[in-house]
Amino acid sequence: MQCKLHRWAVEDSGRRFDDVFNLVHHPDFLTVAWDRVHGNKGARTAGVDRVSPASIAEGVEVVEFLGQVREQLKSRSFVPLPVRERLIPKSGSSKLRRLGIPTVTAYSRG
Repeated sequence: MQCKLHRWAVEDSGRRFDDVFNLVHHPDFLTVAWDRVHGNKGARTAGVDRVSPASIAEGVEVVEFLGQVREQLKSRSFVPLPVRERLIPKSGSSKLRRLGIPTVTAYSRG
């Protein structure tokens, strides 16, 4: 989907993507996103919000969590927390690379 949107935006710089917002909070998109996050190698590590994806159990708890995220997105009260960055050494080199430590959850604007 991201590749298609990028291609369309390049082809027509004036194009508006009004339906993208509906896709972002669609349950199927959220489920696929959750599967990617939960299946990631870093799922056992807590983010800046001190929650790890692995700490959210399967089944009902995931459905409830995704439902809360969906409601925050739909109501436009979702506010992402900043990603914490650390510099870590590159493998086989003396150079450093940036590592972003994101969050699992977000907070709502009152």
